[in-house]
Amino acid sequence: MKALRFYAPDDVRLEDVPEPECGPDEVKLRVRNCSTCGTDVKILHNGHQNLTPPRTIGHEIAGEVVEVGAEVNASYGSDWKVGDRTQVIAAVPCGDCHECRKGWMAVCQNQTSMGYQYDGGFAEYMIVPRQVLKVDGLNRIPDNVGYDEASAAEPFACAINAQELLGIEEGDTVVVFGAGPIGCMHIRIARGVHRSGPVYLVDVNADRLKLSAEAVQPDEVINAAEVDVVERVMELTGGRGADVVITATAANVSQEQAIAMAARNGRISFFGGLPKTDPTITCDSNVVHYRQLHIHGANGSAPEHNKRALEYISTGQVPVKDLITRHIPLADAMTAFEIVKNGEAIKVTVEP
Repeated sequence: MKALRFYAPDDVRLEDVPEPECGPDEVKLRVRNCSTCGTDVKILHNGHQNLTPPRTIGHEIAGEVVEVGAEVNASYGSDWKVGDRTQVIAAVPCGDCHECRKGWMAVCQNQTSMGYQYDGGFAEYMIVPRQVLKVDGLNRIPDNVGYDEASAAEPFACAINAQELLGIEEGDTVVVFGAGPIGCMHIRIARGVHRSGPVYLVDVNADRLKLSAEAVQPDEVINAAEVDVVERVMELTGGRGADVVITATAANVSQEQAIAMAARNGRISFFGGLPKTDPTITCDSNVVHYRQLHIHGANGSAPEHNKRALEYISTGQVPVKDLITRHIPLADAMTAFEIVKNGEAIKVTVEP
């Protein structure tokens, strides 16, 4: 079978490899869609400390069950069968540590990941490991949801986790930094789930702003390369600032601007991680103190967030179909990485 294998930074190869064998406590999938994100581009060029090469990468996975291990259903209380349509979690909690026992699976201290410690979804077939099944991380795709939409449930789940922490209230003014797919999802969740008020989308790429704005229709787009973002948000909010600010971009300045533009009792999500070579910002602590700001980290998602994402997609509460603007065959997977890197599409999915 064909698989996209990571060997070293800038050494990723589409290869013929043996089709994986399904163990007694595993499930084998025929991958139908594996979508891409900025993390895949980072892995391509920089690798990752948790990725053990050679490794089949890809972590936004949806596929069809082609084999069920003999012990699976008895061991995990499931009833998986050949032909079932499934979505796979990306971040895999251990289920046993202090954080997991507290229900904080998104910050499991022993977390492993698809495409890192386990072979991922840029392949024709893959194995769902026992650890995923142990934490109920293999999900049924609703009948009215396509494989491409289901593969987008994983990043969607991460956005759900972040917004859950923020406690967005009906009518809140929301600013989203980053006009990529995750920024678009944040806008749709804020509106469709939390019934927010005005939503403003910020980016420095005019073309990407235009592309994303056409899809998700923010109340205003703000090109941070052309205007003072903080000043513009203050104008739009009558000097009060934003109730919620989400930085879905790996830019230090966005986090600093988020603090500066937040309203009193404002909630801020540092959703996008910063480069490891430059992970610090300048924070005016008095602004945080006197405005009583709440700054949250947001790290991935838990299995339950993936299930909720599929539910929101199925009910139409948060549609994602129109955000998937490019479908690329596995043979051209490296093209998908370039499209993502250049911001030429909202969401790109690979179809083995």
